[in-house]
Amino acid sequence: MNASGTFLPRRTAQRPDLPPPTKLPPSLAGNPSLPYAAIGTELAELRLQIPGVRGSVLGGVDGLRIAHDVPDELNPDDLAAMAATTFGLGRQVSLRLGQGEFCQSTVRNQAGYFAVYAVGAEALLAVVGTDAINVARLHLHAPPVAERLAHLLARA
Repeated sequence: MNASGTFLPRRTAQRPDLPPPTKLPPSLAGNPSLPYAAIGTELAELRLQIPGVRGSVLGGVDGLRIAHDVPDELNPDDLAAMAATTFGLGRQVSLRLGQGEFCQSTVRNQAGYFAVYAVGAEALLAVVGTDAINVARLHLHAPPVAERLAHLLARA
């Protein structure tokens, strides 16, 4: 009980003896008709054009990774899942406020940024940046990249 006499929920510890969760299969990544080389070039160019971009992931709105350009210390599958979660929240906000379709969302953290951009109706571009990134420049360059990626996915 807390000071006001109400019970607070308790968190239970995770059991360390449980097996690790199984990896999710890639969603669109298994599609052999996707132009992976062109997608990879777009993701790499975004990192090279904007100082402070650590990496980016193209993922489905279902949270599964399609392609990525991230360093080893970042898990691209986790980033794709977080992008889908961010998209879900952003979509609900836009629906509740009547402001149209989801376009982008940016999360600022103590040591960096996580930005998510819509890539057509079925995919998301997630960008991880350091605290030194020029966010205005990111918001200027990332939407055209997302649009080009949407065209690449539509042609597949």
